[in-house]
Amino acid sequence: MLGNITIGQYFPGESPVHRLDPRTKLIITFGFIVLVFLIRSVAGYAAVFLFIVATAALSRLPVRYLIKGLRPLVYIMLFTFVINLFMTGGEPLVISWGGRVVPLTWRFLHITREGVRMSVTMVFRLVFLILGTQLLTLTTSPLTMTDAIEQLLGPLKRIRFPVHELAMMMTIAMRFIPTLLQETDRIMKAQMSRGADFESGNIVRRARNMVPLLVPLFVSAFRRADELALAMESRCYRGGQGRTRMKILAMTRLDLYAGIAALLLAAAVIADNVWGGMLL
Repeated sequence: MLGNITIGQYFPGESPVHRLDPRTKLIITFGFIVLVFLIRSVAGYAAVFLFIVATAALSRLPVRYLIKGLRPLVYIMLFTFVINLFMTGGEPLVISWGGRVVPLTWRFLHITREGVRMSVTMVFRLVFLILGTQLLTLTTSPLTMTDAIEQLLGPLKRIRFPVHELAMMMTIAMRFIPTLLQETDRIMKAQMSRGADFESGNIVRRARNMVPLLVPLFVSAFRRADELALAMESRCYRGGQGRTRMKILAMTRLDLYAGIAALLLAAAVIADNVWGGMLL
């Protein structure tokens, strides 16, 4: 399960999506996240799905990478679906059974039309959000991501906001997610070879069995942080003041095309919300 998490991983490539300026990809991703919560119709979800498929095809990423990123969140999606299904009020959903109309109710649990609509909507939103962020992290290297965040937040430097330090911390945290997952998997296998059991028992027992895993994991994380700090100091790192870059970010015509495509998607979703009638 831990090996299926792809957040923070970078898949090198020379696709059109890889060549986009990271600032363009960040802006489009944040706009995409907002747009996902504005969709209210089947046509809107279809447009977003086609946009994701087209972007994934242009990025030339293996499909297994994108599917792999969805697997760890299957239980969260299922939990979200069930909660919205039974906790949303509205008109009861009925079925025809033996010539009779039977409402879908059981004691205090009721399935409503609005609940089914909300459950499906929330699951689709989660899937789109995961795929959208995956396309960003898999096609953008951590170094260029840091430069893009720092430049986008550049105006905040006028009020003495630590833009460079914030961008560096965010990028390092994202970059170390795969490393910590690999370390967790290694420690789990080592502890299981010594007789540790992480799967059987009730919730309290499982939580107690996690102690032999969490303690060495925290020690390893602090050790890696200390080694990283020493490595940065040995290279005379002093923050963003006077820092130069080997590669200067520059937008090209490809970024213009990507921006136009994103604006067309946003316009289509907004127009469908205003004039469309195909509500879920």
